Amino acid sequence: MNNPPLRIVFAIYPGMTQLDFTGPHQFFVRWPDSEVIIASPAGGDVPSEGLIFAGTRRLAEIEACDLICVPGGRSTTATALDSAFIAEIRRLGLAARYVTSVCTGSLILGAAGLLVGRRAACHWAWRHLLPLFGATADDGRVVRDGNIITGGGVTAGIDFALAVLAEIGGVEQAQIIQLGLEYAPAPPFDAGRPETAPAAILAAYRALMADILPRREAEAREAANRLGIGRA
Repeated sequence: MNNPPLRIVFAIYPGMTQLDFTGPHQFFVRWPDSEVIIASPAGGDVPSEGLIFAGTRRLAEIEACDLICVPGGRSTTATALDSAFIAEIRRLGLAARYVTSVCTGSLILGAAGLLVGRRAACHWAWRHLLPLFGATADDGRVVRDGNIITGGGVTAGIDFALAVLAEIGGVEQAQIIQLGLEYAPAPPFDAGRPETAPAAILAAYRALMADILPRREAEAREAANRLGIGRA
């Protein structure tokens, strides 16, 4: 008797970074034995950075999944204060075989109480917020701690997806999908990490983020306080 397909749920929300979602989604939908479901707090259309993802299912209607994946985005910490959404993430995550995220999506997993005592990745600029949720911040591009698999910032979602597929079905099949999608990154600049970016570029990016940093930190602290482990 054939095994049922691996049920993968992407929990998306308005204001997410679309590549956090679409990057791994492109790889997961190529997996031959998977059922990929796109769900959101209210269902229906979800706007993201000039795109609209149509016809999503209501997250509350999803009974269970084998893998849940939460993308990040500039609205992540605000979304972490949506108690109904966070409750659904926790419900599905507690029963899932794999609990995963990309970029600041790990802050949502944290707000759902799924990262207490676990190592997790996050976008480098917001990684320092993970300990608010009882997690240990890890600077790895893909980090695994038990059944928790998290990816770093944005494009790390593709590396994350390949690591997950290799875990689920083996390295060979993951590499076949990688080849089919011609994933062979060779960026023209070595500025994708704060450790390698020129000092002036790093300073310019930090300046761009300066206005939103206090708000996001405050939202993260409030989400952690709701969880009962927030720090002053």
